[in-house]
Amino acid sequence: MGEVEANLPPVVELIQASKSYRADGNVVHAVQGADLSLSAGSFTAIVGRSGCGKSTLLNLAGAVDLPTSGEVRIEQLSTSKLDDRDLSRLRRTRVGFIFQFFHLLPTLTVAENVELPLLLGLSEDGSGPQDHRRERVNHLLEMVGVHGKARHFPHQLSGGEMQRVAIARALINEPKIVIADEPTGNLDSANAEIVLRLLRQISYKMGHTVLMATHSLEAAKSASRVVSMQDGRLGAP
Repeated sequence: MGEVEANLPPVVELIQASKSYRADGNVVHAVQGADLSLSAGSFTAIVGRSGCGKSTLLNLAGAVDLPTSGEVRIEQLSTSKLDDRDLSRLRRTRVGFIFQFFHLLPTLTVAENVELPLLLGLSEDGSGPQDHRRERVNHLLEMVGVHGKARHFPHQLSGGEMQRVAIARALINEPKIVIADEPTGNLDSANAEIVLRLLRQISYKMGHTVLMATHSLEAAKSASRVVSMQDGRLGAP
């Protein structure tokens, strides 16, 4: 699908967004005055050393955290103006997360891990289109190449397979934005390339907005836009 026309409103927008917190009695300025606009179907990589603020920036863009100052908008909704319930719903329905350490639940099968975000959105009586859920799970597992592992548990998978399951889980609610925090950090080069190829597909062909943090310049080459980050500040793209 590729990036949409520039005159459409951005899916995610950070406007002079800053985040500070206290650690050991000191104030840490994790993100300082970040301006970033992400359009539908774009794939942006934030590159910088460990501790430069990449993960904090991703948490702001994914509504996991709120800015100390400035503003973060997701589909034109200002995250600072939402209450906890609305923030939780926004994260569940609009944002998919992919982590370096996969975060799969060990007691659930592959299919159950992928389906879990859908179950969290069901009504309290458990009603919901079960056949549709299964069809959606199967489709995503096939897309990421682990359909044959649906009944396996995470400990039965390789690292690359676990990350592909995590990608399927991130997509289950058809989010507008996919946040990927060092998604290739624990993978060998072959599996890293598979994951990056999937992220390109998610962005360019499926139209999701992908924001990836990485310390790897090689991984960043997969993105259509690369932005550097140092000491909490974004550099020029």
